[in-house]
Amino acid sequence: MLCLARVLYKNKDYWAAVEGESLRLLKNSPYEEIRVSDKRIKLKRHKLLPPAEPTKIICVGLNYTDHAKELKMRKPRQPIIFLKPPGSLIADGEIINYPGGCRRVDYEAELALVVKKKGKNIPAAKAGEYILGFTCLNDVTARDLQKKDGQWTRAKSFDTFCPLGPWVVRGLSPGNLKITSFLNGKLKQNSSTSLFIFNIGYLINFISSVMTILPGDVISTGTPAGVGPMKRGDSVKVSIEGIGDLCNRIE
Repeated sequence: MLCLARVLYKNKDYWAAVEGESLRLLKNSPYEEIRVSDKRIKLKRHKLLPPAEPTKIICVGLNYTDHAKELKMRKPRQPIIFLKPPGSLIADGEIINYPGGCRRVDYEAELALVVKKKGKNIPAAKAGEYILGFTCLNDVTARDLQKKDGQWTRAKSFDTFCPLGPWVVRGLSPGNLKITSFLNGKLKQNSSTSLFIFNIGYLINFISSVMTILPGDVISTGTPAGVGPMKRGDSVKVSIEGIGDLCNRIE
């Protein structure tokens, strides 16, 4: 497996391969053939950026059987999809802003994928060809506004409401990964992607039948049972097997 990060180095945005405590800068975009340079930098000394450059962030609602059971809802016959704007992205370690006027802001741990190449009407069997890799996503949601509005755009779209990272992992099999979230160190979500209602191939086929996906776009696959509220000053961590930890504070 190969981990790819976006890093700020000498005030410029670079992609890099993660090698232990070091980063090796890439010579080109990872959406093309990956070419690693000889330039090494220390991971801890440089700021990581969200590991995607999306034109859109496509999210899936109600895609875990345990979450459907928790909500006492029937499994959907087709995926429920919605969008978050690119401006909602933040990186690992950055601050989630608690919007004024909101009464409840929730965490939602999710497995996300970054799109490798342009595609439309992609067969499920060929979905893997369009995946750069997988990463962690926190689908932060103003739950009170979601219920008030009846549709989800405002509740999901505030700046900082899409932590993503810390990096993208290539070569990871997504079918049975442990996914957890922790609030102030306390376990809140504890599930597995084996409980998906719609698998990755189905989602890519369904989404690409609606819209063209482009290199750098993000597709997030839904959250398992155990979502809940955060308050100002809290720390939230999303952990996914084979990827690592996405940690953010809310203020």
